[in-house]
Amino acid sequence: MMHAEEPCQANNYHNEIAHLIVNSHQQWTGKHLILSKEERHLGRILYEAPFVILAHDRAVDPVFFYGNLMAQQVFEMTWAELIQLPSRYSAEFANQAARQYLLDQVASKGFIDNYTGTRISKTGRRFQIENATVWNLMNQDNEHIGQAATFKEVLPVSD
Repeated sequence: MMHAEEPCQANNYHNEIAHLIVNSHQQWTGKHLILSKEERHLGRILYEAPFVILAHDRAVDPVFFYGNLMAQQVFEMTWAELIQLPSRYSAEFANQAARQYLLDQVASKGFIDNYTGTRISKTGRRFQIENATVWNLMNQDNEHIGQAATFKEVLPVSD
């Protein structure tokens, strides 16, 4: 699933990953993640969306395989850095148990809405995400292949 190449016009912004993320979101939440009829441009629309989109695989220690431009900005990472990051490192060590509980809840229920939690960027900047939605990613064969998250609200956390 991982694509080492950053989304761009030459690789159609990883349109297949965008469809996987958007279709799984619709399946679990009944809501549209992106309101667009432009199926062939969905990859670019998702990559340039004004909110964070992240996705990780289903490994024992899940690794991000997608993070749009907003995710890269919020976590202060390049595409190459983000897609090699075990997703547990997006939370401080003290918050990893709460993050794991969230992921277990999503795995059993399909999705959760209105999640709030503290995350950390590459430079150590702490921030609060609010009203996040996290959902299971299902491929065309209805196999669970990972999880995705989206959020718009990012608030600074002072030490």
